[in-house]
Amino acid sequence: MAKARDPLGRMRRIVAQWPETDERLSHGAPTFWGGKKTFANFHDDHHGDGRRAIWMKAPPGMQGELVDADPELFFVPPYVGPSGWVGLRVDRDVDWRMVEALLEQAYRLVAPKRAIRQLDERGADRKA
Repeated sequence: MAKARDPLGRMRRIVAQWPETDERLSHGAPTFWGGKKTFANFHDDHHGDGRRAIWMKAPPGMQGELVDADPELFFVPPYVGPSGWVGLRVDRDVDWRMVEALLEQAYRLVAPKRAIRQLDERGADRKA
C-alpha cells in the first residue's frame, strides 16, 4: 500500500470510468455525482481537521463496521455522517483497490439503473 501523491487525481481517474458521473464544486469541495445524486466528496483539511479524505455514501451498517475495524483510516464525517456516509483518510497508506471498490459501491447506491446496467455490461465484456 502506498500514499497517493495526488489522491484527488487518482479519485477522478477512478470515477471517470463509470457512466453518467460528473464532478462539481459543492460547499467548496470537489463533489462527485452519479446521475442527479452525490456519492462522494474530496476534502483537504476540512475546517482545519488536518485530514485529506474522501467522504462517501455507504450502505446501512457499513459506516460503523469500517470505523470499528480501522478507526485510524475510517471516520464518521461531519454533516453527512448521520446519514451513514463514511470518511476514508487518503493521507495514510491506503489500498487503492479497496478505495475503488468502496467508491463503486457508493456510486451504485445513487446511479441511475441504466448507468449501472452499462457498468455491469462493461464488466461482463472485460471478463469474456
